[in-house]
Amino acid sequence: MSEYKDSVEKYLENNPQFAKEYFDKKLRAEALSAAFAGQLDIKDTASFKDVNSVQEAAIIFELVQELQNSGNMEKSLHKVLQRLALILQADRVSYFMCRSRNGVPELATCLFDVTPTSKYETNLVNPQSEIVFPTDMGVVGHTVTSKKPQNVPDVTKNSKFCDFVDKQTGYKTKCLMTFPVVADKDCLGVVMALNKIGADSFSAQDEKVRLFHKYMTFAQVIALQNHTAYMFNVESRRSQVLLWSASKVFEELTDIERQFHKALYTVRTYLVCERYSVGLLDLTKEKEFYDEWPVKLGDVEPYKGPKTPDGREVNFYKIIDYLLEGKEEIKVIPAPPADHWALVSGLPTYVAENGFICNMMNVAADDYFTFQKEPVDETGFVIKNVLSLPIVNKKEEIVGIATFFNRKDGKPFDEYDEQITEALTQFLGWSWLNCDTYDRLNRMEWRKEIAQEMLMCQTKCTPDEMQSILNTKEKFDAEPEDCDQKEMYKLLVPDNVDGENLYSFGFSDFPVTEFGLIKAGIRIFFELGVVEKFKVPAETLTRWMYTVRKGYRAITYHNWRHGFNVGHTMFCLLQTGKLRKYYSDLDAFAMVAAAFCHDIDHRGTNNLYQTNASPLAKLHGSSIMERHHLEYSKTLMGEESLNIFCNLQKRQFETVQHLFDVCIIATDLALYFKKRTMFQNIVNATEPMTDEKEATAYISNNPIRKEIIMYVAELDRLSTVALMVAAEFWEQGDLERNVLDQQPIPMMDRNCAEQLPKMQCGFIDFVCSFVYKEFSRFHKEIQPMFDGLNNNRAHWNELAEVYNAKMKAIEDQKKKLEEEEARKASGDGGKSKTCTIC
Repeated sequence: MSEYKDSVEKYLENNPQFAKEYFDKKLRAEALSAAFAGQLDIKDTASFKDVNSVQEAAIIFELVQELQNSGNMEKSLHKVLQRLALILQADRVSYFMCRSRNGVPELATCLFDVTPTSKYETNLVNPQSEIVFPTDMGVVGHTVTSKKPQNVPDVTKNSKFCDFVDKQTGYKTKCLMTFPVVADKDCLGVVMALNKIGADSFSAQDEKVRLFHKYMTFAQVIALQNHTAYMFNVESRRSQVLLWSASKVFEELTDIERQFHKALYTVRTYLVCERYSVGLLDLTKEKEFYDEWPVKLGDVEPYKGPKTPDGREVNFYKIIDYLLEGKEEIKVIPAPPADHWALVSGLPTYVAENGFICNMMNVAADDYFTFQKEPVDETGFVIKNVLSLPIVNKKEEIVGIATFFNRKDGKPFDEYDEQITEALTQFLGWSWLNCDTYDRLNRMEWRKEIAQEMLMCQTKCTPDEMQSILNTKEKFDAEPEDCDQKEMYKLLVPDNVDGENLYSFGFSDFPVTEFGLIKAGIRIFFELGVVEKFKVPAETLTRWMYTVRKGYRAITYHNWRHGFNVGHTMFCLLQTGKLRKYYSDLDAFAMVAAAFCHDIDHRGTNNLYQTNASPLAKLHGSSIMERHHLEYSKTLMGEESLNIFCNLQKRQFETVQHLFDVCIIATDLALYFKKRTMFQNIVNATEPMTDEKEATAYISNNPIRKEIIMYVAELDRLSTVALMVAAEFWEQGDLERNVLDQQPIPMMDRNCAEQLPKMQCGFIDFVCSFVYKEFSRFHKEIQPMFDGLNNNRAHWNELAEVYNAKMKAIEDQKKKLEEEEARKASGDGGKSKTCTIC
């Protein structure tokens, strides 16, 4: 029988084509049906040498089914390795996963010593029992770096081989074969087969056909599916962490601790750890001098502990613990003790000192840090894996340390956990700027309030100064607040102010003292009839007017006298010029008050100089000084004891503020040139109107009527006190020459003082005459102002003609001298220039 069997086998081996056709016809259908009907039953490993192609097809089919189960990568991969060990006749097969911690790539055992009959639970490596080694070690490490399969027939003759794992397990490796599991350009892991059963090494047939072309494809697909799902989870967590932390960070700007807490608590589910702790560091770099006394006196030892990279003592002033295992709990520990469970190991202090990211696995085996091996508290929590990161702000200062404990799946924290937590801590560090900026803004606001209080203390009308006008103590033996308003009104309305007529365009302030001008300004409000109508308290009006006077600086022209003159001109235009009918009583009240304040706190220099030399230009982009005057005026308005509009309704007060904006900003001459043609159009439109009501209604509804009247009030004084204006301009020219190192324009140059009459005539012609002429055409009552302007120009013109005659004489003399010098240079003047005598 055996001879017959041998002859049959010999015939089939010598006739492979016949054998193929015979088995395809007789056995293929039945064998495949049986293979697909049930699972492969492996009983005797020695018989696997005779496994035929039909059984191999059944194995492939089973692995294809396993690809559909993407729930557990290790379990699916375990089946692949079992079949691989069977097909290759390898003593054992292992899978090493490739990962990175602390920026260093490494390999760790995932499925170890898999055989065709071993159980999954036995081969799966517990994260705390992993064998970990860098990728620059051994044949497996070389497979990762080269991303190429390796077949080592004899490990003793291979320089890449390292017996590190053999020493850990006591196993003796003779030959091995490895294959990298690659996704794009990243190596996910390495499959390693050890020690061929029944042979000294793995053959080329094992390497090129059975292992690589068939079964490693399944391992690669399974690993790639798991990697894709994991990366999707990582990116989802990362985006959720950043979105939620951003949302919470901008909800809280007042306190950095609350800001950190809101962000960290909201993203807790995306951090996949059992606990995390945040320690906040003291940002004090230099101690107060009195804190150093104990050290200098020898009572306390100097600090010799760790310091942050910027030189601060590592001092955690508060720790916030987030306990997420079981029932969630949050603990806030101010001034935590050194033996606090999160600090006792020394890891947070080390991170604060060096600024490194520390990712540690199996901390119980670490010798550098002293982690507790027993439970840290009554909950039974044991530290296994730790990830600690610094929280760094935009100034590169370490403001806190975030430490994460025990990944929920039991595995060590990997590079993707590092990236997610680092993104979170970076965002928290940068968000520190929000709270810091908010705190700085608050401090600036507090400083502004203090400065405003100091300003008010210096410029606000004092009780003695108010008594100099109201004199209630002498008259009524009482403070102003205790007196009747009507009686105080009588004190504020003298019959005349230094004998001058306030209703005259020709009013001169020179004979009146500055104190007298304060009383005259108060009188103007009474003449307008707005004090009693709007219930302005007498003491408030007095205090406001006196404070406005003190707000003007003692400079050459833009001083309190100029402020009063503009306010008085506004009053005369309204009352004497009969323009009052175009404005309401509230408009008149606000416009005259704005005229008094229009140049308050003027520095004696124009906007161009402020742009080059003052921080006001950074605060106000255009109309620099005008906006400063406006802000100062509104500051006075915001002080309750100085607010002459305190009894107005809200809407009326908003109207007053708007009128202040319009009137004070309108004094910028740059805006005047843009608006004056608009006023000409108004005059042209109203001139043919015969119905006075129609003209009044038309002008009253025009928005620029308030600006134009302010221009006239301002220009009136500019054209009448030109010497004072010129003196102030020359002072600015001196500043430009000495401080800014610039050559001033002729108008600002005192070396060109003789040209003043000519420049004043040009100013009157180019700036003033147009609007004065239009106003006199518009209202005959304003003709005296235009006449005064013409008389003023005639005077300056006479001086200009004297200057021109003087300059002409100088030019003639100069020309005559030049001619004489030319004659002397040419020799005898009687000789012919074309002929000579030989």
